[in-house]
Amino acid sequence: MSGTESSGITADVLVIGFGKGGKTLAATMAREGRKVVMVEQSDQMYGGTCINIGCVPTKALVHHADVRRPGDDPQSWYQDAIGAVTDLTTMMRGRNFRMLDTLDTVTVVTGRASFLDAKTVEVAAGDDRLTVNADTIVINTGSVPVIPDIRGMRTSAYLATSTDLLHTKELPRHLVVIGGGYLGLEFAAMYRQFGSEVSVLEASPEFLGREDDDVAEVVVDILRDQGITLIPDAKVTEVSDGSADTVIRFEVDGRPRTLEADKILVATGRVPAIEGLGLDRAGIRVTERGAIEVDEYLRTSRPHIYAIGDVNGGPQFTYISLDDHRIIADGLLGDGTRSTADRRAVPHTMFITPPFSTVGLTETAARERGYNVRIAGKLVAQTAATPRVRIMGDTRGLIKLVIDADTDLILGAALVSIDSQEVINLIALAMRHDVPARELGNSIYTHPSTTEVLNEVLGTVAHVRSPSGAALMST
Repeated sequence: MSGTESSGITADVLVIGFGKGGKTLAATMAREGRKVVMVEQSDQMYGGTCINIGCVPTKALVHHADVRRPGDDPQSWYQDAIGAVTDLTTMMRGRNFRMLDTLDTVTVVTGRASFLDAKTVEVAAGDDRLTVNADTIVINTGSVPVIPDIRGMRTSAYLATSTDLLHTKELPRHLVVIGGGYLGLEFAAMYRQFGSEVSVLEASPEFLGREDDDVAEVVVDILRDQGITLIPDAKVTEVSDGSADTVIRFEVDGRPRTLEADKILVATGRVPAIEGLGLDRAGIRVTERGAIEVDEYLRTSRPHIYAIGDVNGGPQFTYISLDDHRIIADGLLGDGTRSTADRRAVPHTMFITPPFSTVGLTETAARERGYNVRIAGKLVAQTAATPRVRIMGDTRGLIKLVIDADTDLILGAALVSIDSQEVINLIALAMRHDVPARELGNSIYTHPSTTEVLNEVLGTVAHVRSPSGAALMST
C-alpha cells in the first residue's frame, strides 16, 4: 500500500502474523490452490520472532560467545558477533518473505491488523487502509515481553529487552538480569562468555525450582563456576538511573541490597500480543491470562477463526507453533482428527553451555503421581564409554532418566551435556512411541557420539538407582 487510499480484497485464508506456524500454514494452503493473504505489522519481522529476535539470533550469539578465545578483545568480538548475527537474520528474513511472495496465490501485506467483524479485518499502514474479507482467519501474533511495574524500571534509560540487546553493539560492563528462567539464564551465560560481569536476580527462593534438586544443582554450579552471580529470593523494589549507570535496589530475606549496572535485561516472561486486534468486534473470547481462548483444534469462540503459537497461551516455543499449523492444516485439508491432545513428550532446551535439555516428568513429579520409579543416570564426567565429551573438552553435566520400573517405559529425562539438544529428541521420540528403556539402551549408535551415552546408562550393564534412592544396583 502506498499513498492515502482505502481498498479491499477477498481471500480464502487470512493469516495475521508471519511467525513459524502462520507462514508454514500460508504456504501449505497456497500450494493447495487457496487464495491467501499474509499480514505482518513490520517488514523487520518477516519470518516471525524465531529468525528475527528469537531462536536464530540468540543461539547464533551463544555460538559466537562460546568460540571467543581468552585473548580476544571482548568489545570487538561482541561487536563483530552482533554484526554477523544481523547479517544472518537479514538474509533469513529476505528468504522468508520470498518464500511466500513468490507463490502466485499469496499476497503479503505490511500493516497493523484489526478486526471489523468476524470475517473482516482492516490493515492500517500510515494513512492507508486495506480491508480483507476471509472465510478462514488465523491469528498468529505471538507474544511481547512483560515489564514489571517497579518504581523507575519502565522509564530507565538502561532497561533492555532481549530484542533490544540483539541490536546493542556495546558490550555491557555489568549486565543485571531480572528473572532466572530459560531466557534469563541463556542471556546471562552468553554475556558472561562475551566478557560482561553478570548478575541474575530471581524472585523465587531457588533457581530452577521446578527441576529435581540434583539436576538444578548441576546447572546452577555450572553457571556459578562460569562467574555468574546468582541471587535467589530477590525482590526488586526500585531502579534509579545515574549519569553512567543505574542502581537496582532489591531485598533478600527482608534485607536491602543494591547492584550497579550499565544494562538491565528484563526476562520476567512474555504475554500474548493481542493489543489493537479488536477481538471483541469479532466475538473472540480471551482467557483470564490474556490469551486467545481455543479448543483442542485451536478454534476460537468463532469456529472459522483460529489462534496459533504464543497468542493462544500454549507453550512458547517455535516448534509448538509449527505443530499448531499441522493441526489446522489437518482440519482444513485432512480428516480433522489431529489436536493438541495428541502432544506427548515435548522436549525443551536451555541453550547455556553445555545445554540443558528436559522432557516429560521429573523424578519428583513421577513419585508424586504414584509411579514405581527407577532412575538411570550418571554425571557426565563419570561416563567411561562416551568419549565424545572428552574429545570436545567438556565433561560437565549429568544424564538422568526417570523410568517406570513396572513397564520399563521412560517417564522423563534431564540432560546437561554437550549435544543434549539433539539427544533429548531421540528420548522424546522413544517416549511418544512407548519404546522400552532397555531397547533404547541396547540400540546401535554411531561412535563417538553423545547419543551412545544411552548405551551406558540404559543398557544391560547400566547402573540405576533403586526406587528408595538409597543405593546403586546393576540392572
